[in-house]
Amino acid sequence: MSLAAYCIICCRRIGTLTPPPKSTTYRRDIRNVIKFTGSLILGGSLFLTYEVWALKKSLTLDTQVVEREKMKSYIYVDSVSLDDRENYGITYQARKELHKAVRKVLATSAKILRGPFADPFSTVDVEDHECAVWLLLRKSQSGDRAARLQAVQEMSETHHWHDYQYRIIAQACDLRTLIGLARSKESDPRFFLPPPPLPSLKEDSSIEEELRQLLASLPQTELDECIQYFTSLALSESSQSLAAQKGGLWCFGGNGLPYAESFGEVPSATVEMFCLEALVKHSEISTHCDQIEANGGLQLLQRLYQLHKDCPKIQRNIMRIIGNMALNERLHSTIVRSGWVSILAEAMKSRRIMEASHAARTLANLDRETMREKYHDGVYVLHPQYRTSQPIKADVLFIHGLMGAAFKTWRQQDSEQVLTEKILEDEARYTTCWPKTWLARDCPALRIISVEYDTSLSDWRTRKSIAFRSNELLRKLRAAGVGDRPVIWVSHSMGGLLVKKMLLEASKKPEMSTVINNTRGIIFYSVPHHGSHLAEYSVNIRYLLFPSLEVKELSKDSPALKTLQDDFLEFAKDKNFQVLNFVETLPTYIGSMIKLHVVPVESADLGIGDLIPVDVDHLNICKPKKKDAFLYQRTLQFICETLAKDLEN
Repeated sequence: MSLAAYCIICCRRIGTLTPPPKSTTYRRDIRNVIKFTGSLILGGSLFLTYEVWALKKSLTLDTQVVEREKMKSYIYVDSVSLDDRENYGITYQARKELHKAVRKVLATSAKILRGPFADPFSTVDVEDHECAVWLLLRKSQSGDRAARLQAVQEMSETHHWHDYQYRIIAQACDLRTLIGLARSKESDPRFFLPPPPLPSLKEDSSIEEELRQLLASLPQTELDECIQYFTSLALSESSQSLAAQKGGLWCFGGNGLPYAESFGEVPSATVEMFCLEALVKHSEISTHCDQIEANGGLQLLQRLYQLHKDCPKIQRNIMRIIGNMALNERLHSTIVRSGWVSILAEAMKSRRIMEASHAARTLANLDRETMREKYHDGVYVLHPQYRTSQPIKADVLFIHGLMGAAFKTWRQQDSEQVLTEKILEDEARYTTCWPKTWLARDCPALRIISVEYDTSLSDWRTRKSIAFRSNELLRKLRAAGVGDRPVIWVSHSMGGLLVKKMLLEASKKPEMSTVINNTRGIIFYSVPHHGSHLAEYSVNIRYLLFPSLEVKELSKDSPALKTLQDDFLEFAKDKNFQVLNFVETLPTYIGSMIKLHVVPVESADLGIGDLIPVDVDHLNICKPKKKDAFLYQRTLQFICETLAKDLEN
C-alpha cells in the first residue's frame, strides 16, 4: 500500500509543476523514473524475500519433534498424571515456555559451537513423568556399551510406570534391549508384546502334515544313520505305525526305557514328537537352520508350542530347536521378530527348572551384548541364568551317567512323604535340581553347568563309544567357555569315565590346554573305574536284548576301561588334581526282578583322593535327602576348599 501511494504522489507532483527549462525537465524526469523504478524493484524484492522466507519456515520440520512424535505414536493409552504437584496453571505454563526457550538457546549454541547437546536438556519440554522413558530409551541405543547395559538395568528395576510407558519401550526398543530385558530377573512382563498373529494353516492341512512337509524340505545329508532312519520313519508312517515302532525310541537313550519294560505296552509318542526329535538333530546343522527359518518353521513351532502347553516334553524339544537356531547370529533378528522372546521371557520365570533352563539357554545364545559363550544342545547353565553384577570366579560342571539326564540325575532323593504331600514345587522342602537350588545359594560366585547327552542300554543302530562322546562333549564345553575359569567336575557313574576321557583328550590338544590348566578337582559319585556288574548281567535283563557299546565298555575285562584307568591315574597324579570319591553300599533294583550292586567299593576306588562309602543305592548316591545331609555338605566342603584361593581373588 505504501509503495502505491508513493507512486501516485510522485505522478501528481510531476503533473502540477510549472514547466521548467527543457534540459532541467529532462534530467528531473530521468531522476524520477529511476527513483520510481528503484523503489518498485526494492519493494518487490523485499516482498518476494518475505514470502519465500515465510514459505520456507512453514515447510521446515524440526526433526527432533518428528522423531519424538513418531515415538509417541506407539502409545496405546495416554494417562493423566495423578501427582497433585503438577498443576497446569500459569506457573506451570510459564515454566514450560521457559524450558522451551532454554532448549532453543542450547540447541543454537550447540550448532554454532559444534558441541554436543546434553541429554538432560533433550526432553525439557516433555511431560515430567515421561522424561525417564525417553532418556532410558535413548540411552539404551547409545554407542557406549556400558551406558546401554545401565539403561537396561534401570528399565528392569522400574516398577512404577504406567502401562502405556512400558508399551512405549516394548515397541520402540531395539533387539539388544529387548533380549537384555528378557534376561533381567526383575523385568516387568509388560515390556514384552504378545507374539504377532500366526499365519493360517493351509486348506485341508494339519499341524502334523505341516511338520512332515517341513521335515521333508530339509536336506537329508550330514546326519548319522539313526537320524536318517528316524526322519524317514516320521515322514512315511502313520501315527499308529510309529507307535508300533518302539525300537526307534532307543536310539535316543533314556526316552525309550520306560516303554521297554513291557513289550506289550504301546508308547504314547505321536507323529509330532517323532518329527520334533528329528528336527532337533537337523537344527544342530547351521545350513539346516536356514532352511527351517525360510520354510516358516519358527511360526509352525510357535503354534505347536502354544497348542501343547500341557505337554512339557514337546515344549522342551521345541525350545531345543530354537536354542540351536539361536547359535546362528544371522537368525537372531528373525527369531525376535517372530515373537519368541516374549515366550522365552515368560518361560524363564517358570517354577519348573527344566523349562526355565531351556529358555535361559536360548536367551543366552541370543544375548551377544553380555555373552561371549555359546551353549550347544545339551549344555545348560543352572546358575546364573539371568544377567548379574555378581562376578563369576569359577565353574562347576555336572555330568550324569548311563540313562541319566541333566536335571533328574541331580534331584533331591525322593521320599514317600514328598510324593504324598505333593510339595514338589516348594524348593524349601524339595528341589528337583539341588545344584541350582542349594549350591547356587551357598556359592553365588560359581557358574553351574549341567550337561546332557544321549545314552543307550540297547545297541539299536548306534555305536557311540566313550571316546566318541568325550570328544563331542569337550567341543561343546569349550564353546561354552569351560576352561576360561577354574573348574571342578562333578560326575555320576559313567559320567566319571567321560570326564577322565575328556581331560586326557584335552591334554593332547594345544587349543584345549586351558581346560587342563584350570581344572582344580573332580568329584566321582560311584564311578566304575574298574568296571561294573551291570555289563555282566545285562544280557539277562529282558529289555537289553543287545547291550550297547557303552555297557560293554563297563565290563571288568574291558581293555579300553583298563587303559583309561591307568592313563588317567598317572595323569591326575602329575597334575595334582584334588579328588573326592563316593560309593554306594546298597544294591539297586533293576526292573522288578533283578537286585544288583552296580558299582562295588573296590571298583569306585580311583587310587587317589578320599573314598567315602554311603548307605544308599547306585541311583541315590548323587541325590542328597536334604540340604544338611552328609552327602551334600561333604560335596559343598570339597568345592569350597578346592576353590578357596580362586573365590578369594
